[in-house]
Amino acid sequence: MRIGIPAESRDGETRVAATPETVKKLVAAKHEVMVQSAAGLKSSIPDEAFVAVGASIGSADAVFTAEILLKVRAPDQAERARIKPGTVVIGMLNPFDADNIAAMAAAGLTAFALEAAPRTTRAQSMDVLSSQANIAGYKAVLMAANTYQRFMPMLMTAAGTVKAARMLIMGAGVAGLQAIATAKRLGAVIEASDVRPAVKEQIESLGAKFLDVPFLTEEEKEIAQGVGGYARPMPPDWMKRQAELVHERAKQADIIITTALIPGRKAPVLISEDTVKAMKPGSVILDMAVDQGGNCPLSEPGKTVIKHGVHIIGEGNLAALVAADASALYARNVLDFLKLIIDAEGKLVINREDDIVAATLLCQGGEILRK
Repeated sequence: MRIGIPAESRDGETRVAATPETVKKLVAAKHEVMVQSAAGLKSSIPDEAFVAVGASIGSADAVFTAEILLKVRAPDQAERARIKPGTVVIGMLNPFDADNIAAMAAAGLTAFALEAAPRTTRAQSMDVLSSQANIAGYKAVLMAANTYQRFMPMLMTAAGTVKAARMLIMGAGVAGLQAIATAKRLGAVIEASDVRPAVKEQIESLGAKFLDVPFLTEEEKEIAQGVGGYARPMPPDWMKRQAELVHERAKQADIIITTALIPGRKAPVLISEDTVKAMKPGSVILDMAVDQGGNCPLSEPGKTVIKHGVHIIGEGNLAALVAADASALYARNVLDFLKLIIDAEGKLVINREDDIVAATLLCQGGEILRK
């Protein structure tokens, strides 16, 4: 197969969908790999590194003639115009963007959205959400610590004792758990919350205190279990009780990191403006959900703003700020997915009976398969 690796065109996107490690394996499997010139530079991968493992370097026009395109983000209108019908496009294509899916179907593309892979043991090696969220959780703590104008750990010095920073982490998925672990390494005192009671043990094992909002009905307990590893929208009464608890804990916090996302929906508001007003001057909020509406209504995408004396960081693409490792992990996810649709003879075989293939396939032959 002819496999193309284009440079990402989206503003702020520094990752690349293949690395010399994965390209070497593709070439060893007798595939022809072409990388767009400078595609890996923002991930610290020069063209020469790809050439050294058997890839060729070409222009965007040449790369877009490949039979399979490996991308990080969905192709935009200009890119779609370059891709010939029948091309297989693999990447984080946003399975909830109906307009983009329709546009790819109209262009005759066969599109696979890796974010839609089921949360199963078999699909773990292809789980792009987890691999990138892990990096995002780490980087979130570093960004917040850099903005915070005090030390993170407790220090005893000749000039006096410095108290440890108090951190509140909202959401304990992959990103939240990594944020807890990273903050613990830096010496912060951590509290964490999540709608799912099952994560309490994980939170406490990493050294944080779990903020427990009791369930008053069986319906609340059932919803809190989530679906496929993801949280579900909680009833208004439970959200009100959580907001009251968060408000009280936020007043004591120096840093708050919010990670709460619900696939295909606007991010839930966890930190209200009234809560921001009650926080200590100089405290920090990092809103990882800013691109989906934000967990704090005062956050602004791609900006750090100061509202009511609080620094609010709106950064939705944290993994792109750790481009080298983010690309390395993402490329391995992509390589493992390719094994599902390319047989031992190197031919494209799309088996819709495979649960991972079926879940990720957005469109094929002009037909939209994800409704």
